[in-house]
Amino acid sequence: MITTIIVVAIIVILLLMLLTAAIKVVPEYQRGVVFRLGRLQGPRGPGLIVLIPVVDRLVRIDLRTVTLDVPPQEVITKDNVPVRVNAVVYFRVIDPNMAVVQVQNYIVATSQIAQTTLRSVLGQADLDHLLTEREKINLRLQSIIDEQTDPWGVKVEIVEIKDVEIPQGMQRAMARQAEAERERRAKVIAAEGEYQASDKLSMAADVLGRSPQALQLRFLQTLVEVAAEKNSTTIFPVPIDLLSPFLKQAEMATSAVPPADAASVDSGGPGA
Repeated sequence: MITTIIVVAIIVILLLMLLTAAIKVVPEYQRGVVFRLGRLQGPRGPGLIVLIPVVDRLVRIDLRTVTLDVPPQEVITKDNVPVRVNAVVYFRVIDPNMAVVQVQNYIVATSQIAQTTLRSVLGQADLDHLLTEREKINLRLQSIIDEQTDPWGVKVEIVEIKDVEIPQGMQRAMARQAEAERERRAKVIAAEGEYQASDKLSMAADVLGRSPQALQLRFLQTLVEVAAEKNSTTIFPVPIDLLSPFLKQAEMATSAVPPADAASVDSGGPGA
């Protein structure tokens, strides 16, 4: 009796082990690549799949996007500036069969490709381009890495340069350059303002010269502005136009009077 119970228990345990090995559940975000006696049978899942124990082998592949941090890389730019750059790569598996058969570990392989490509591409760029045209460099990195990982069934979606570390001496030089550029722009803007102001003043002078009434109105407006400042002493500039009639009368009176030497000669001639 005891022997029968032991045998039944062993059989039950073996059946449970066989069921555990034969029945697998693959979630929605995974695929199971099945090998039967070493031959590829293709991906299975998601859901419940049945395997032949001992004969079939299941390899699970995650189809979700993987976030891969590329370690900081020492790079010499095209203009011989040493920089330290790190990046992040987003990729996912689109062909589970190729990700298992074509490469031993697709995550490690993608990381190595990303590191070498990062050093190669940034070594061909100037420091200014690296700082100002980062979007173009990201697209170029994504294109090159994706082309190299395509035979593995891996799709590289995004490559982003996270940080660019520049030597302290270069940072100080860039700061001085930026300050000089800002000063240059300020001087150019001030010169353009002076030019525009002088142009407007020239136009205003032409208008006032063609209309004496406008000149008088401007003069009165200036007096109002000066008086509004509550000054104790106010100087009233008198336009020349107001004095011109008096100046003409003075000239006419001066021309009507005979010279003194001529009058003396006429008085002394006949009488003598």
